[in-house]
Amino acid sequence: MNRNYLIFGLLVALGIGAVSSMWWWKDLSESTLTAQLQEERATHARIATGLTTEKEALQTRVMELSATLTELTGDRDYLKDSLREEKQKVDDIEQRVGDALKTVGVLDKLSKTDAQLLQKYSKIYFLNEHYVPPKLTLIDPTYLYSETRKQSLHAQVMPFFEDMFEDALADGVKLYVTSAYRSFSEQQSLKGVYTTTFGKGANTFSADQGYSEHQLGTTFDITTTGINGNLVGFENTPAYTWLTKNAYKYGFTLSYPKNNTYYVFEPWHWRFVGKDLARKLHRDGNYFYDLDQRVINEYLISIFD
Repeated sequence: MNRNYLIFGLLVALGIGAVSSMWWWKDLSESTLTAQLQEERATHARIATGLTTEKEALQTRVMELSATLTELTGDRDYLKDSLREEKQKVDDIEQRVGDALKTVGVLDKLSKTDAQLLQKYSKIYFLNEHYVPPKLTLIDPTYLYSETRKQSLHAQVMPFFEDMFEDALADGVKLYVTSAYRSFSEQQSLKGVYTTTFGKGANTFSADQGYSEHQLGTTFDITTTGINGNLVGFENTPAYTWLTKNAYKYGFTLSYPKNNTYYVFEPWHWRFVGKDLARKLHRDGNYFYDLDQRVINEYLISIFD
């Protein structure tokens, strides 16, 4: 009996001890866990603080970079404007240089172009006895009415002359030259003959020496078939009709039309003035002597273009 009580007591004591031990262990684990949690919280708090500090530093950096970008954008725009202004200056200089070179080219071209070629000579300007075109060339005999009598023309006019005569022939119109370049002395002799024959009446159709367009070497008298090589009656021929419609295309114009104030109507007398001026005269329905000399002079630069 006593033994049983002893065993029971021992078991109770062991049970109480075990329970006590369990509660002690439980208390110890909770304390450790709490400490760990607190430590983790502290760690996370430090991390959060560090991240907050880093975030603030980054925000500050972003603000600084934004300010720098704004400043650089302003500098960029300023530089773009400056670059545009400098480029405009360069373009202006290039334009002025180009204009200067063009002017030099024009002046150089004009200096090499005979200024006499577009002067209004008939009773206005005078060519002295020493004037001879810079270069004369013989007209091909096939273009002459009399192949035995040589005729000359200004060398630079010749290509325009030949084109016109060949195109007229292609259209079935035959053109022939009866007289082209005449020197001062030749004109003097011719006017003398006319004066002897017609007296003062010669002044209505023949220029004095020095006033004749023929001395320029850019002018010629034309005849055609059917009138025996004469000039009278030329206005009634297909050749004259063709010339009035086409001569301007080659740079030629009629010097003395009907009702002009210089000489009688000369439908056979054609003068080279360059394509530009001839086109203008044809388009406007004017004649060479209708224009002011200053207007005519503007076309000298392009007379052989």
